[in-house]
Amino acid sequence: MALVNAANGIIWSNALVYLCLGAGVYFSVLMRFPQVRHVKRMVKLLIGNEASETGVSSFQSFAMALGGRVGTGNIAGVATAIAMGGPGAVFWMWAIAFLGAGSAFIEAALAQVWKEEVNGEYRGGPAYYFEKGLNAKWYGMVFAVAVVVSCGLFLPGVQSNSIATALTNAFAIPPAVTGAGLVAVLALIIFGGVKRIGKTAELIVPFMAIGYIIIALIIIVVNIGQLPGVLSLIFRSAFGMDAAFGSILGTAIMWGVKRGVYSNEAGQGTGPMAAAASEVDHPAEQGLVQAFSVYVDTLFVCSATAFMILITGMYNTVRPDGTFIVENIPGVQYGPAYTQMAVDTLIPGFGSGFVAIALFFFVFTTLMAYYYYSESAIAYLFRGSKLNQKTVFHGAMIVFLFMTFYGTIRTADLAWGLGDIAVGMMAWLNIIGIIILTKPGLLVLKDYEDQLKAGIVKPTFDPKKLGIKNAEVWDAINKRKALKRAK
Repeated sequence: MALVNAANGIIWSNALVYLCLGAGVYFSVLMRFPQVRHVKRMVKLLIGNEASETGVSSFQSFAMALGGRVGTGNIAGVATAIAMGGPGAVFWMWAIAFLGAGSAFIEAALAQVWKEEVNGEYRGGPAYYFEKGLNAKWYGMVFAVAVVVSCGLFLPGVQSNSIATALTNAFAIPPAVTGAGLVAVLALIIFGGVKRIGKTAELIVPFMAIGYIIIALIIIVVNIGQLPGVLSLIFRSAFGMDAAFGSILGTAIMWGVKRGVYSNEAGQGTGPMAAAASEVDHPAEQGLVQAFSVYVDTLFVCSATAFMILITGMYNTVRPDGTFIVENIPGVQYGPAYTQMAVDTLIPGFGSGFVAIALFFFVFTTLMAYYYYSESAIAYLFRGSKLNQKTVFHGAMIVFLFMTFYGTIRTADLAWGLGDIAVGMMAWLNIIGIIILTKPGLLVLKDYEDQLKAGIVKPTFDPKKLGIKNAEVWDAINKRKALKRAK
């Protein structure tokens, strides 16, 4: 634990917080805030494309990425941010979501530009655009290794630990039993490949997100008289203007950004791997879809959790030295319990079970996404290898499932500490890379918007026309679509 904390102190220094916020401002300003200008188109694009033999539909890709974004960070992560950074941390989660949507657009569009067709399926993401866009294969390989370590080894335990804790609190189910059941069901899905993952996410994600938000809205309505005070507290605390929480302003920013990036994954580099799997007519389409998924994750689901916790007062907040600023629920450790107790105020005894079930679905879809990200990174690392890729994938599945099980029986502090290392490591590598690749990212958006202005209903993408090199897959895509139109 001491080693993990030391590593986090280096990786999650103020420099990474400023990098995440700065990159969001940088891309949003340069692109003139497409996350605001194109909201209507974002929604329209969700149902605009169908799956093909090589790619999943836009909605399936959105659901896969949202499944990865919506997880324990939306329940336990928000509680942690409030416990460590106070109510002001919620504002900084919103800020990193709004600004991070700009980073999410760039990384998803770049993933589409430089995706490849591997064994009949589209693969892509940071490793591919670093190699092809930056002409730095070594950088792509470093990122791919970071993904395997992060999504295959470190992050699964954070998710499974939270669901084990929630089920123990709600139903007294032993963590090992939760782990065994989770692994068994997960194995049935991930052994079916990306198509099965996409179809499963398409079914589960809308159901779980909508159901959770409805319960949150009911709690807010029941406590509507407290809402103005909660909003005031969030904003006062976010800028150090609250008497109680003003002393932890820096901590509020740190934990808001930290948990915001963990939850919505904007700039982290994982979302682009789901984005690359989609069949689209233009890379900008998937950029807009992924920007929208950041909104749904943080501005809807995370906000739902934050309002439930704050409006019912079911939280504690500690200073960096461990002393309490607020201790509303003595003896309760931060995590799913905050949200469970908040929902219990609506119907006594209902909260623990509801949050545990919601968290199960959140965690399950996130684990599916994590495995897909790991598999994509492995596919990149073993391209051209004499080893049978299916054998390598099966080995990776076994390790992934073991780490998922192990997460249910290890301590929460260790699980979250390793998860923070994983997120920070990928964020450093990816954000630096996409900043260097700003020019092609801007060209993609400009090309898309120019075609829309010209009245073209379905813009198409020709990388050669834009001077973008090494995007050969689009020649094959355009030929295939031309033949389809001719028929």
